[in-house]
Amino acid sequence: MALNEAPALGSSPILQQRWSEVAFLHWRVDPSLVTPFMPAGCSPDVMDGSSWVGLIGFQMSKSSFFGSPSIPWLGNFPEVNVRLYSIDEKGRRGVVFRSLEASHLIPVLMARAAFSLRYQWASMKLEKRGGDVAYLTRRHGQADAASHFIVRPSEDTTANLTLATDPLATFLTARWGFHESHRGRTIYCRNHHEPWPLQHAELVHLEDGLLAAAGFAGITDRSPDSVLYAPAVTTVFGAPQRLMG
Repeated sequence: MALNEAPALGSSPILQQRWSEVAFLHWRVDPSLVTPFMPAGCSPDVMDGSSWVGLIGFQMSKSSFFGSPSIPWLGNFPEVNVRLYSIDEKGRRGVVFRSLEASHLIPVLMARAAFSLRYQWASMKLEKRGGDVAYLTRRHGQADAASHFIVRPSEDTTANLTLATDPLATFLTARWGFHESHRGRTIYCRNHHEPWPLQHAELVHLEDGLLAAAGFAGITDRSPDSVLYAPAVTTVFGAPQRLMG
């Protein structure tokens, strides 16, 4: 199995979503910077001696639970998250979310209760402007926790095809699960989707306060070390697995 292909889900799917217009902005950091944010039993995942901090924007849609029809009013909204990269004692790679901005309050409350995910209610907008894709978010009650970034996906088909075998692109995007501290335990929740149809992208604009709010002040003083884009994937999540108590 190729590294950019998801392993088996390992359980019946509990949630399905469509993620589209996905922008991946990543900064290389020393692993010691992210170690304090790792759940128990996890450590920073490292490539070439570095770990990474990601700012990810996308449109969520077509959310459904346990195979039911999708619920447009509940699961159709933009999301912007700040995430880190983890590996647990069983060697399972995942992401650790420092924050997740969403514009619908009910899903925010549900995700907090069900998984202890750090969802935040925000005013958000995702727009396509010609060949550019723009992401805007401002957290309710915390005006400095805002972000506005614009990416321009590349249409160079030959260059984009090389991303399927690029080790760094695979490391940053083919994660297949998240780790989280939930009710005193660390859980691992696996997801499955087709390989990302990745494209190179140019960062046209970035004005961000989410990374500082997540504990990474000053990181945007330098340009991202990686900017990628994907048009869409359909994702399914399995039931959470307890790592330790």
